[in-house]
Amino acid sequence: MVFHGKWYDEVKVGDSFGSSLTVTETHIVLGSGMFGDFNPLHVDEEFAKKSMFGGRILHGPFTSALVSAPVGNYFAGTAIAYLEHTCRFKAPVRAGDTLATKWTVTEKIDKPKHKGGIFVMTGQATNQRNELAVECEGKILVANKAT
Repeated sequence: MVFHGKWYDEVKVGDSFGSSLTVTETHIVLGSGMFGDFNPLHVDEEFAKKSMFGGRILHGPFTSALVSAPVGNYFAGTAIAYLEHTCRFKAPVRAGDTLATKWTVTEKIDKPKHKGGIFVMTGQATNQRNELAVECEGKILVANKAT
């Protein structure tokens, strides 16, 4: 059985979706290797302790990927292309933080030529202390359900 996410014609403006994930030490270590970013804010605890963050933090691109993951899952098998994604990092993300991400559809743009349309979405991720960690925006092109 293949799971399909939501089709364009199934989603309304105002619909929300999301997920949560606990960031681990492994995320930070993998981030350095994947991105080739060995900034001491990510890999050197003693250096990072003296920074404004007070300890090591997760890479911005990895944080961005984690908050965009619910979009991919919500439109699994129905998405044509993820068109835009922006993030504003409001608080550091550390190993042990649980990020709860929520996306809301704010606009639908019909694209008959593509047999679907674009969803404009806003999102945010908060940590376990309910502190805003990330604000995000995205656009995704999604197919209509085949009739």
